[in-house]
Amino acid sequence: MILSRPRSHRISKPQRKQKDFERLSKLNVRSLDQKYLARDSDPKDIEVVKTSGSFVFDANGKRYIDFVMGWCVGNLGWGLDPIKNKLKSFKGPDYVTPSMLYKRWAELANLLADITPGNLKKSFRATGGTEAVEVALNAAISHTKRIKFVSIDGCYHGDSLATMSLSSDFPKGGKNSLLDCKRIKPPLDKKATGELERVLQKKDVAAFIMEPIICNLGVLIPDSDFMKSAQQLCRKYGSLLIMDEVATGFGRTGKLFASEHYDLEPDILCLAKAITGGYAALGATVTTEEVAKSVEYYYSTYGWHPLSVEAAIANVQYWLKHRDRIEENTNSMSEYFSERLENMPFKSAPNIRIKGLAIGINFHGDENYGSKIVETAEKKGLLLSESENGFTLFPALNIERAVAEEGLTLLEESL
Repeated sequence: MILSRPRSHRISKPQRKQKDFERLSKLNVRSLDQKYLARDSDPKDIEVVKTSGSFVFDANGKRYIDFVMGWCVGNLGWGLDPIKNKLKSFKGPDYVTPSMLYKRWAELANLLADITPGNLKKSFRATGGTEAVEVALNAAISHTKRIKFVSIDGCYHGDSLATMSLSSDFPKGGKNSLLDCKRIKPPLDKKATGELERVLQKKDVAAFIMEPIICNLGVLIPDSDFMKSAQQLCRKYGSLLIMDEVATGFGRTGKLFASEHYDLEPDILCLAKAITGGYAALGATVTTEEVAKSVEYYYSTYGWHPLSVEAAIANVQYWLKHRDRIEENTNSMSEYFSERLENMPFKSAPNIRIKGLAIGINFHGDENYGSKIVETAEKKGLLLSESENGFTLFPALNIERAVAEEGLTLLEESL
């Protein structure tokens, strides 16, 4: 006879799951991360438990000066009280179905229409940068009835298959067939202008898309003449001009939007990252009224979630109230960073690119030097972002002089 355990002593499935969770929670975070999180590369050995201002703190209590700020997300530092308090006091709906009316959606769209350059007026809701660019591509095709695009070689506009089709960095084994895209090679000068016209003059390109200051290429700064010509050529040949300001928007380059450096009036503007300061996920695709009327289909289940909208409105209102002071500090700190970096004893001659507090340091002939600096600086308590042939710095726009000085001293000690 086989004796079974009394039913009252058997462990139920929910109890087993709870015990499994308790067992796994005792594993160190790296083991747990490795077991269940899918990543494209190994994470840094920093378990973040707190952020404040320009600082990140790990589980061991170590303080890091943050010169990355979530890669252009925390433009106003971490823990800004006006935004945090707004979220704490929120008493609105948990969720709003996209087909319904919600006053705060209209209010945020109104704010974006007021502050964005040119004749941009209508906002499409998105959850982040990739979706914002997807909407822009959709809108360009709908409006022009064309399916070709032009972008900058080596660009980055998102992680979906369509946005990756704009880049030369398409997944290995994949075929770049979602979009027919021609890429203009930097430097973005007179020669590049001629190449852009040769492509656009066929009148079969839906849109030319680029970052006005290309953070993803080590803060590549286009020639002013190229940017002005790009807008004129798009108008001449019936292509739309899409400015991807997911990274450059909300003050990163010294102006609220980097398009303002060139007096551009884009047909479509893509926003995300610093639009909420990192307190919630939100993206926006802002278009002219004419382009918006052409969009045949668009839907986003979580686009502009009520809590995200509160964060965005609080952030934009903070900008409207303190814009002059923030931009003054950004440009003052830009000069300070430039002076300090120009005088640092790099072992390889650097190409230093600075626009506001978007800063790229690039080395030619020594591919590993930048990564070694990033690694050494991290051990000393300074966070930088590695890039191809160098590294980038995106410190908070309201960073205090003493914090900037301490961070740059740590950088110099890491050379």
